[in-house]
Amino acid sequence: MASTIATASPSSMLVFGGNRPFLGNLRRLPVLPISGRRQSVTIVVKAVTDGSNSSESESIVKYVSNAWSTPEDRIALAGLGFAAIVALWASTNLIGAIDKLPFVPGVLEFIGILFSWWFVYRYLLFKPDREELLRSAKKSISDVLGQ
Repeated sequence: MASTIATASPSSMLVFGGNRPFLGNLRRLPVLPISGRRQSVTIVVKAVTDGSNSSESESIVKYVSNAWSTPEDRIALAGLGFAAIVALWASTNLIGAIDKLPFVPGVLEFIGILFSWWFVYRYLLFKPDREELLRSAKKSISDVLGQ
């Protein structure tokens, strides 16, 4: 579980119905004065996670740890990691090489501008087209989620 310490004004740290600060025993951190007075308050925050994201990440961790436990899968897992690093390196170099060509970046930027204007004209300019885009987006989301 993650936790952090932050500062806030003392008025936001009052216990319901009382004038005593909530965390009175912890070390005080200085708060920059706004009206000339110097005040300090400590807040301790703990992160709470919901079960949806943690279950996915736990399943990925379990899969990788299970794959790492067998010697045949270690080689495949290491090869997959190496291939991902090589693919990232190659794509970065390819994009850099294309960017150095004299006219290609300008042409690609012009194509991007034309496509953006077409998209605005086709889907965003008129109300029936916006509704069509919204229906299409909702249909795509439901198809991806399997609903």
